[in-house]
Amino acid sequence: MTETTQSLPANLEKIVKRFQRYQDPKRRIQQLIDYAKKLPEFPESSKIDENKVPGCVSQVFITANLEEGLLQYQADSDAQLTKGLVSLLVFGLNGLPPEEVINLSSDFIQDTGLNVNLTPSRANGFYNIFETMKKKARELQIE
Repeated sequence: MTETTQSLPANLEKIVKRFQRYQDPKRRIQQLIDYAKKLPEFPESSKIDENKVPGCVSQVFITANLEEGLLQYQADSDAQLTKGLVSLLVFGLNGLPPEEVINLSSDFIQDTGLNVNLTPSRANGFYNIFETMKKKARELQIE
């Protein structure tokens, strides 16, 4: 286990550990598909440009709200694997204060081992999704 994983928020740490258990690339991809299926319904009315993740080949939409000072993300994608990636982040980051998300390093993405299984454009999209979530956390913190 890496030092990065040990400093992660609890939900994100559980997710990273789950992916680390699988050495088989097919099993990791299946895990992503399973996450995609768990993502709650995303309102069609929120599929607007301001919620779209830039730099993704797939259509990815993210919204963020604060509930009692904690982040609540909602997201969707038109591609199943990308939907799994965004779902992983939603489940890993929901319920955290904005400062914690803002200060989180993207190193955990490599710790999942998924970057090895993804095409370069999809791996880049994963980073773009994470950076968009951090940006939304910063915007909410300022409000």
